Amino acid sequence: MRLVTRGDLDGLTSAVILTSTEPIDDILLIHPQDVTDKRVRINSDDILTNVPYDPNCLKWFDHHLLTDSNEQPPEKFDGRYGQAPSAARLVYEYYLERDPSVARFEMLVNETDRLDAASLTPADVVDPRDFILLGYTIDNRSGLGADFNAYFRKVLDYLKAMPISEVLEQPEVKERVDRLKREEQEFRAILESSSRMEGNVVVTDLRDLSAVPAGNRFLIYTLFPECNVSLRIHWGPRRQTVIAAVGHNIFNRTCKTSVGDLMSHYGGGGHRGAGTCMIPVEESESALGEILATLKENG
Repeated sequence: MRLVTRGDLDGLTSAVILTSTEPIDDILLIHPQDVTDKRVRINSDDILTNVPYDPNCLKWFDHHLLTDSNEQPPEKFDGRYGQAPSAARLVYEYYLERDPSVARFEMLVNETDRLDAASLTPADVVDPRDFILLGYTIDNRSGLGADFNAYFRKVLDYLKAMPISEVLEQPEVKERVDRLKREEQEFRAILESSSRMEGNVVVTDLRDLSAVPAGNRFLIYTLFPECNVSLRIHWGPRRQTVIAAVGHNIFNRTCKTSVGDLMSHYGGGGHRGAGTCMIPVEESESALGEILATLKENG
């Protein structure tokens, strides 16, 4: 049985629960748009979580907006879909009904809810701790890069075997935490030099940089508190696509745009408050212009 999920704390927490309750022997980490665009073959024994629905799967768990770009699940399917702060919350509730021992992961799920829903305090951004700090090390948007798949699997095993205080002391985790702290000032400077205000939108374009220091994606809202939404632009894998990541300011929640719906027009998706899409290079300038115009028009 294979688990197909996204490589972030939501996907990780889902994996902790699922590998504790199901005979998972393989894990595939993907971008959600890989399912939407049929770049990944989904099999009849696959469990999908935190990614769009595919009719070939065995079970499916998700909490993102269902849009016209997604496969629509039948009325009855095995798994769970609905409004929730994280996909892991739905996985947790589904298996808790069947296995009370899953309750031991309650704190992990609660903190995953906070990070995935961006229900964070300023301290969670500038001085993160415990599960929130771990979440930044497992988020590929933090720019920590190398050996991500291997790191995901190691942390998965750690979370099943030890408390968060010990997880953070493991060499692989500590190395990433230390790097986040070490490169914080450089990352802050890059955000300031590569960002500009366009009305209510802070636009950060990282495509001209050969390398970007590791950093917390929410830091932009402490540097540009006057914005109510951000548009971050960077290269996709091997520079074959351009990625647009849009998010409501988590400390100024006045943006009226449903980001997931907007991203779905370009093959992506997300929540009301955050989402991404991968745009073909030849279409990127016109698509980015349209996205920015929509964010400004909606206010």
